[in-house]
Amino acid sequence: MDHHARGRILALDLGKRRIGLALSDELGLTAQGLETMQRAGIRVDLARLSDLASERGVTLILVGNPLHMNGSEGSQSAWAREFAEKLRSRTGLAVRMWDERLTTVEAERVLRQSGISQQKRGAAVDRLAAVILLQSYLESVAAAGELGDDEG
Repeated sequence: MDHHARGRILALDLGKRRIGLALSDELGLTAQGLETMQRAGIRVDLARLSDLASERGVTLILVGNPLHMNGSEGSQSAWAREFAEKLRSRTGLAVRMWDERLTTVEAERVLRQSGISQQKRGAAVDRLAAVILLQSYLESVAAAGELGDDEG
């Protein structure tokens, strides 16, 4: 069996002010949105995420990689990668970057269609973007048919 059977996956939609969070079930089939985390500085953020991962039995952390539409990395991607590396050092867990192109756009579209007020959309967008990110990863892993490539 792959890593999904051994623990949950925590997905992060990194922003400068907030971090959208989503958590998989133990089987790695579904993604559930968690409370959006307000940023409070790198040390506090890493400590909170480390505690959350520990409390929830997380074995893999997925960090959204904000690639350009052409697939190249820019300054935001480098920033996310640096955050992911600090998180890996802090938690000792596998941390994987995952293409997040269009997750926020999709989340905003879904929320607009649902009729949620503009004020409530901010945090909801971050959470839903994390859910979409995690769900796309879970579907990709399922489609790959457990190839067994589990490097961090």
